[in-house]
Amino acid sequence: MKISAPGSGAPVNGPDPARFSRAGWHLRANAAMFFWLVALAAAVVFHRVLPMPTWLMVHLLLLGAIGNAIMVWSAHFTEALLRGPNPGRTALAWRLVALNAGVVAVVVGMLTTTWPVVLGGSLVVGGVYAFHGSSFALRAAKALPSRFGATVRYYICASWLLPVGALLGCLLAVGFAGELGDRLLVAHAVVNVLGFIGLTVIGTLGTLLPTMLRTRVAEGAEGVVRNGWVPLLGGVALAAGGAGLGWMWLLAAGLVAYAGGIAYAAVPLFRALVAKPPMDHAPLSVGAAVLWFAGSILTLAVMAGRGGSWAQLHAGIQLVVPALAVGFAAQVLLGALGYLIPVVLGGGPATSKARTAVLNSGAGARWVMLNGGLALALLPVPSWIKVSTSLLVLLAGIWFLVLVGVALRTGPQAATASAAPTSGQQGVRLMMSGVAGVVALVLAVVLGVAADPSAAGVGPGAGIGAGAADPGTGPVAADATGHTTRVALSMKDMRFTPDAIHVPVGDRLVITVSNDDDRVHDLVTANGAASGRLAPGEHTEVDVGVIRGDLEGWCSLAGHRQMGMVFHIVADGAAATAGGDDASAHEGMAGMPGMEADADSAATATGFDPLRTPDRGFTARDARLPAAPQGTVHRYTLTARDALQEVGAGYAQTLWTYNGKAPGPTLRGKVGDTFVITLRNDGTTGHSIDFHAGALAPDRPMRTIEPGQELTYTFTATRAGAWLYHCSTMPMSLHIANGMFGAVIIDPPDLAPVDREFILVQSELYLGKDGGRASQAKIDAERPDGVAFNGYASQYAFAPLKAKAGERVRFWVVAAGPNRGSAFHVIGGQFDTTYKEGRYLLDGSDPAAGSQTLDLGVAQGGFAELEFTQPGTYPFVSHSMVDAERGARGLIKVTR
Repeated sequence: MKISAPGSGAPVNGPDPARFSRAGWHLRANAAMFFWLVALAAAVVFHRVLPMPTWLMVHLLLLGAIGNAIMVWSAHFTEALLRGPNPGRTALAWRLVALNAGVVAVVVGMLTTTWPVVLGGSLVVGGVYAFHGSSFALRAAKALPSRFGATVRYYICASWLLPVGALLGCLLAVGFAGELGDRLLVAHAVVNVLGFIGLTVIGTLGTLLPTMLRTRVAEGAEGVVRNGWVPLLGGVALAAGGAGLGWMWLLAAGLVAYAGGIAYAAVPLFRALVAKPPMDHAPLSVGAAVLWFAGSILTLAVMAGRGGSWAQLHAGIQLVVPALAVGFAAQVLLGALGYLIPVVLGGGPATSKARTAVLNSGAGARWVMLNGGLALALLPVPSWIKVSTSLLVLLAGIWFLVLVGVALRTGPQAATASAAPTSGQQGVRLMMSGVAGVVALVLAVVLGVAADPSAAGVGPGAGIGAGAADPGTGPVAADATGHTTRVALSMKDMRFTPDAIHVPVGDRLVITVSNDDDRVHDLVTANGAASGRLAPGEHTEVDVGVIRGDLEGWCSLAGHRQMGMVFHIVADGAAATAGGDDASAHEGMAGMPGMEADADSAATATGFDPLRTPDRGFTARDARLPAAPQGTVHRYTLTARDALQEVGAGYAQTLWTYNGKAPGPTLRGKVGDTFVITLRNDGTTGHSIDFHAGALAPDRPMRTIEPGQELTYTFTATRAGAWLYHCSTMPMSLHIANGMFGAVIIDPPDLAPVDREFILVQSELYLGKDGGRASQAKIDAERPDGVAFNGYASQYAFAPLKAKAGERVRFWVVAAGPNRGSAFHVIGGQFDTTYKEGRYLLDGSDPAAGSQTLDLGVAQGGFAELEFTQPGTYPFVSHSMVDAERGARGLIKVTR
């Protein structure tokens, strides 16, 4: 037997050592790719505690795993397609080492906000791929003509595009904000995903997919492969150019051109699929990946074609990212590996078949879990359904990694255990496995609904007719008049339109309710009918039942009813006493959505005492303020979540928090620093964030996001001060009072060093019942039960702050409200330096000048400095004494 040895081009007799070492080479070369896939799985599992989780997961996949796979397999296919001498694998091995070093540098640099490290890693990654593409170009120039040698052109173009994408990513890491930042992100995504990954995948599938299907390459495929890269590359150039120039129409044209290139390349692929329908996991996954890719490109083209703002397009890309990353990139990688691993590992036909059978295990179930789970997670479904279906997608990916481990340990003896299935048997197995996947999908949805029934519209009172509250008024009595009144109701701007519905008494009422707002709402009536939560743009029908008397309806989301989301059903022709039906309908409805708001509003905070001593073992919140971090770009993830937190000794509230604490974490920087904030909503209602330290249009960064969503808020601190941040979702007063606030400290230039710095954020406590949430009624009446520094009444009276005599101490104070300011005073001390709202009131230069109180209005901040000349215990208070007696007080223990 004569075999052509790689690197020589000359035939040799007998076994070829290079060929039989191919398995070992691919195991070593692909090890880094599998490492990044495992790291990705770990990041998905622990994303809640990781910084920049979305960026990290996307780049572990696309830069780490996909970047390695493209380098290894583009070299593999180039070697197979070009007729000529092969250069060996030493240079490729070194390129892989350099590539992974660059990827590690980029990831570490981003997570530590060290821009020089990001820059260095990006240069390495871009340089390695520029060399990779150039090596292909040199080989293609010297190679003899071959039928599908034009495939290498795709690899050359893709490899030369990655350095451009890496440079754009570097510029994004600097922290460009506003429209420029949005355009850079769009260009970065176009060049890297459509250019680097898309060109590689489309070029490879021209020959790989028919090979997977074990069928002939379709007629005309050679011409498509030879010319298909032109519209794809042209589309990338137009789209990236449109983003760079700020021309949305050019971006849309580029995306349409690219979609046309996909359609052109897909013609022979479709013919191959028709000729031999896929029965294995590999071609099924690759086919689905191409559909996800094309659908994502068309979606982006429509978004760009509408001609909105770049900020809106940025937000749209965030919605498409899962489809591109998981549906396209991850799925095409897993599908290709499922076919290629048995091929390159060799070991003979029996071993290859056995490994293929292992990697094809549960093909239908895995395919349905990944594609069905992803599709459901992208729909506007309640957050817990998104979580459960996303976990199903993750499980499908981990299942593949486990099967790879099993396949590597599979020998030829496994193939003899049973005969190879016939085509019919294979089809039955695939179908049964798919059914199992559907069952898993249904179970995931059921678990998601069970985790939050009211969000799915199946909780107490949700989706039931009036008869559930009173059988005499339900659908059973619908023939009282035999007539049904249908009305349309719109929810927008915290109002129902119309706010009153007239219905002839005895008629059955069916309401078509639509959410025309930009946040989630619902509809609940006093007799128990409910719509369930409706996302923006959704609508549904609510059967209220037979109307016997006047009824009230409202939105049950926290605070919405108190903000005026109420409507009235007026029973025309009812007797004067018929209103009693409305009253009776309220009886026993305390568990209905929205009724608990009334209970909290009316609650007296029984057991709350702002002066009460906490139990032994109490730990106060650390009020020490660390120095501003190094660097000029600061990245933080703030996660909105519900948390049960004590607000006074023995009294807790279910607060809405940033990162599980109220107030949220204190951020610090210097004038000119850029803050890149990822806001994630893991709570139970919509939330947002407003940073007073930044000046920018609020439309996009301050928008409300619903549970399961996230956004990126980037601002540059151009002015010094002690700034408030808070949730700006309506009712804003409730969101702030229930814990959604914090401080940003921007140091004034040449801020003098001191011995100690403390941060005190003052807020009021409008308490609901123990374990409940804040009372909107008390907020509206401005009747706080307590006032606190850093979220807990009187905490520093029981755990004093510490200083030493002779030390200079700086107190930063922010008045978060929502309704009251602060008059910060240290009993026994005098301030020689005070700074308020960006200006020194006293700068310490006049030894005869002093201040007794730092007076702050709501949402104002500043600092005061003093030296403690003698040891002792110095109380500090808000000198609005009623607030001090409600808990705005503490102690400073000064020792020698």
